[in-house]
Amino acid sequence: MSKKMEATDFEKELVKVIHPELKQDIIALGMLGKIDIADNSAVIVIKTPKEDKKLQIGLEAQTRQVINKVYDGKISIKFEVDSSLKLEAGTKLAGIKKIIAVGSGKGGVGKSTVTVNLAASLVKMGHKVGILDADIYGPSIGKMFGESGRITLKTDEHKIYPLEKFGIKIISFSFLLEENQPVVWRGPMLGKALEQFLFDIDWGELDYLLIDLPPGTGDVQLSLAQLVDVSGAVVVTTPQSVALLDAKKAATMFNQVQIPILGIIENMNMFVCPHCNKPTEIFSKGGGNEMAGENNTKMLGGIPLTVDIMQSGESGEPIVLKEKDGLVAKAYNEIAENLKQELAKWD
Repeated sequence: MSKKMEATDFEKELVKVIHPELKQDIIALGMLGKIDIADNSAVIVIKTPKEDKKLQIGLEAQTRQVINKVYDGKISIKFEVDSSLKLEAGTKLAGIKKIIAVGSGKGGVGKSTVTVNLAASLVKMGHKVGILDADIYGPSIGKMFGESGRITLKTDEHKIYPLEKFGIKIISFSFLLEENQPVVWRGPMLGKALEQFLFDIDWGELDYLLIDLPPGTGDVQLSLAQLVDVSGAVVVTTPQSVALLDAKKAATMFNQVQIPILGIIENMNMFVCPHCNKPTEIFSKGGGNEMAGENNTKMLGGIPLTVDIMQSGESGEPIVLKEKDGLVAKAYNEIAENLKQELAKWD
């Protein structure tokens, strides 16, 4: 605490000061006016669009708390009304470049498996990646990383830190529950839980945050569209007609909430026999390409069904990392490259 403090040192600490309603730090919101440092004292000016004593008292208390930990000089905190300052609910997550929603119209198509292995492929390419498991009623991401039931997450006064496995940052509702504990919640509670997962988690710097959505077109999907700017969505389906019907509903939903569809991923597009390595199209064929054409989007790729995928899900290590040069890993690597190309079109 005795070292000389610069304005940039103060700013690094002030990112911990969170607006109580907007759930973003005052730096990201543009509320920091200026910092003047002289001798053994500092003046911090915080801007607000209007006089709000209750808000100012709360922000001043937070500011003193975080600055006193690193600075032993006198602190003066002033508030300046700036009517041109527009404060709106956060639509961007600080430090996260791309947010990708992974959705499906129905359960059982392997959406969570796709999310995990797509994240692993992106990490292999050198990217910083996180996964938010937003499937509140049936969270399974944790189990795929070898974590079952409630776990203790690192926290501080303002933030929760995600678990990290294989270089992937992970948060799942399952981390807060006992393994067999059911979730009996109404719609508004789901939206609030998603908001906390987005804004109260310290994700750090990420190139990609993948959000594993629950099946269907319900409250969580709508809340996501309202809370943050989603870079785009991928829709996971299997080739058979029943799955495609539901996947088309998911695609329609993304279009209605103005989330760009980056492409279609056709999971289990063939079964590869573990004995003879012969591929068999057990769920029909061509459905993913047909759906991509109907939605004027790209077929990102197909993923074969193998015994190794099932075993990987049980062992807690993504197959893309377990068998780096295998058939499935190559399929995911191709999908990841195609996904990056589609994202570039929206920049």
